[in-house]
Amino acid sequence: MGGLGKTTLAKAIYKNKQIVGHFDKEMWVCVAEKVDRIEEVFKMILESLIGGKVEGGRSEEIVKKIQDELKEKRYFLVLDDLWNDQEVLLNDFFSTLAGLEAKKGSWCLVTTRLQEVAIILSRHPQINFTRHELGRLCNDDCWSIMKKWANVAEEVPKELEDMRKRVLRRCEGLPLAAKLIGGLLSKKRKEEWLSILDESLLNGDQGGIEQILKVSFDHLSPAPVKKCFAYCSIFHQDTELEQDLLVELWMAEGFLQPDSQNERMEKRGYKYLQILLQTSLLEEVKEERRTWYKMHDLVHDFAKSILNRNGSNQDPDARKLPTSIGKLIHLHLLDISGSRITTLPESLCKLYCLQTLRIGMLEGHGIQELGTLEDLKGSLEIRNLELVNGKDDAELAKLSKKPNLHRLVYEWGNRDRGSDNCDEDVLEGLQPHPNLKELQILKFMGDQFPQWFMNLTSLVELRVEDCTRSRKLPALGQLPFLKRLYLAGLENIRSIGLSFYTLKKLSLERLKNLKEWKDAHEMRSTAGEVHVMDVFPMLETLYISDCPQLTTIPTPSRFPSLDVLEIKKNCHVLLAEKVLSNIANLSIDGCDSLPTDTLERLCLLPTLQHVELLSADNITTLRGMSCAACLKRLVVYFCDNLRELPEDLYQFQALEHLMIDGCPRIDSFGYPNPKNSFGQKSLLKSLELFTVYWCDALTRLPVEMFESCTSLRELTLSHCRSLVSFPLDLRRTPSLESFSTVWCPNLISEMPSGFGSLTSLREVRIGPFSDDSAIEFDWAGLASASSLRHVSLHGTPELKSLPHQLQCLTTITSLSLDYFGAIEALPDWLGNLASLEELIVYDCQKLEYLPSTADMERLKLRRLEISLCALLAQRCTPLSGSEWPKISNIQERDIR
Repeated sequence: MGGLGKTTLAKAIYKNKQIVGHFDKEMWVCVAEKVDRIEEVFKMILESLIGGKVEGGRSEEIVKKIQDELKEKRYFLVLDDLWNDQEVLLNDFFSTLAGLEAKKGSWCLVTTRLQEVAIILSRHPQINFTRHELGRLCNDDCWSIMKKWANVAEEVPKELEDMRKRVLRRCEGLPLAAKLIGGLLSKKRKEEWLSILDESLLNGDQGGIEQILKVSFDHLSPAPVKKCFAYCSIFHQDTELEQDLLVELWMAEGFLQPDSQNERMEKRGYKYLQILLQTSLLEEVKEERRTWYKMHDLVHDFAKSILNRNGSNQDPDARKLPTSIGKLIHLHLLDISGSRITTLPESLCKLYCLQTLRIGMLEGHGIQELGTLEDLKGSLEIRNLELVNGKDDAELAKLSKKPNLHRLVYEWGNRDRGSDNCDEDVLEGLQPHPNLKELQILKFMGDQFPQWFMNLTSLVELRVEDCTRSRKLPALGQLPFLKRLYLAGLENIRSIGLSFYTLKKLSLERLKNLKEWKDAHEMRSTAGEVHVMDVFPMLETLYISDCPQLTTIPTPSRFPSLDVLEIKKNCHVLLAEKVLSNIANLSIDGCDSLPTDTLERLCLLPTLQHVELLSADNITTLRGMSCAACLKRLVVYFCDNLRELPEDLYQFQALEHLMIDGCPRIDSFGYPNPKNSFGQKSLLKSLELFTVYWCDALTRLPVEMFESCTSLRELTLSHCRSLVSFPLDLRRTPSLESFSTVWCPNLISEMPSGFGSLTSLREVRIGPFSDDSAIEFDWAGLASASSLRHVSLHGTPELKSLPHQLQCLTTITSLSLDYFGAIEALPDWLGNLASLEELIVYDCQKLEYLPSTADMERLKLRRLEISLCALLAQRCTPLSGSEWPKISNIQERDIR
């Protein structure tokens, strides 16, 4: 079923640092349609890997290239929206995938609407298959989503509350439906809600997402917004739509007509985009360095049906534009960058309204046709510049005479580094107008950049990427308005001496041979006098990735405004020490060269408040780390060789959040030092969240650690298989709201106790229990915790019964029973849970029977969810199932 949130969940997993930090390569492939040939899917995978289009190629060649990319690497592949249910094709695909010689531990996550796909994958002998079916949302969750998108406060208008049941029935438990209905109402006055819902949305029996989409579309206003919405369907389903490009295209189609002479068409386009976002017909995706937009696949299908077209009509094999192009005198945008067109007709000069032009494989003097387009404005992208013969030809484009261009992209094709070229001459001839705001120079293979850089006095953003021959950068610090600078793949740059008074964001990426970043006092003028200055007085964000030789960087005083520093992938952290005197957040991701003594020095910095370490495999100890006065958050993910935590951890008085995840060699959290100057009552006094996952060597947690944790709200221990001792007296943690100890099989006797003293405890996750550990657990204390509402109990494949002590928890409103693999019937004593409103049963494969009819009636359940319990699900079949009479009166049932 569509609209349940499969892609949303997959995206959340794909972008989760705890997960992706475990992999060397990540690939996202949106299949979105049924493919007949296996090489089509492999081509998509290769395109995701290399970040570009793959033309032609036999299946064996494509697979070989994928194998070269993934050999000895652990990868994470997402196949989103898979529609193929042909067993032969799927078996062939996954068998080929298994033979890629990738590193053990690689994952493939598949989302699909087809049950048949899951069945086929479950039978494949080379796949360790786990199936997870998303259920529909409960009514309360749907209602919450709808209120959020309708911009409704806690007090719901009476017009809406009166129709709650009918609206929720139309939602059918689908989050997309709730968003769409909320978005529809958000653009209307409350006085109109009743008529919209009653006359359009809730009228008759027709329902489903399509009906909601139709009503949303019908109510779009003003009318041109409908055209803008339908137009979005010409793009592939998973296309990342950029704001400026989308508005330019709408403008070119004539959809944007300003209300007044003073209103620019672009402004009108941005308003229409906001309408589509507010109505949930478009979705906004915010990433670290950019924002883009997309359509949900069901919305895309609907938009396509409105437009009644399948995409672009461009002939991919066309070599030239027809002369008749000159008759399109009102044309605003022309994009031929992805075509094989190599020449432009003279008639192009008649397009005086042309605002955006993207060109690609022009030959010889083909670029000269740009010279006559004096009114060209907006964005111009020129690709395959290696086909231009020299400076004279480039100057014929007359780019310096085009004051209305705000963005330029110059891109050369892929060539050998040793090949002859005239790139420097060509770039010299492509001098822009000083009004230019954004410039990108890609794959330029000249040794040096032209002097006209100094004339770009309005430039705000500059990206220089994969210019592998360039030895020296121009004096960019003289550009008065430059705020964003991205340098990437400049393999020949060994030293930089940058200083900027206006720059707010700097990114250095893949500068393999960069060794030195000169400090200001080393910078001299041609006359030899010394200039000492703040190098980056306004810099807020510094991103450094894959610069393995860079160890020298300007001193901390040169970065007085720095707020975010990111160092990723193959960098010396020695350089971080240079800039961290004023920084609050430090994130270190996968820097294999990270020396421990450097880390210890970093963590002595007085202003550091948040430290995150991810996949730093060569760290063995954090023993010397000491940030007792200021550190608020310490998170360590997947540091496989880490054995020791900070010696003074217990004196971290400001620490609020401590998480250790995937560190299998940590065997102890140490012990408080009785000689510390703070005294016992100061231990971790600010700690609010304590989380430990997958620490297999950890044997005990000292209870002294929690002596002063009066602020602790969440405590989680999971998959610590060697943990045998944690006798915590919970009276020491009076603020605890959530408690979890799961999959710690050896924690049998020395367990936490004192649940009865907790007045804020609402949620508990526990188990699996053996007979001995069930006896030792503080069930009586848990039963007396009057605030407790949610209990999740985990079992094992061998467990045949539930702990009978569970029946004492009479205050709980929600109970989840997971992984009780051998239980055949739920006990009748569950009827003692008089307050229970929600029961969730998950992956109990031998379970066939619910409690007796009388005991089920005692429960007064409002919601029942049964998932991956095939035998019980069969007996709960409406009307014919033997268990159906027990659940037929439950308001909300989710059985799958």
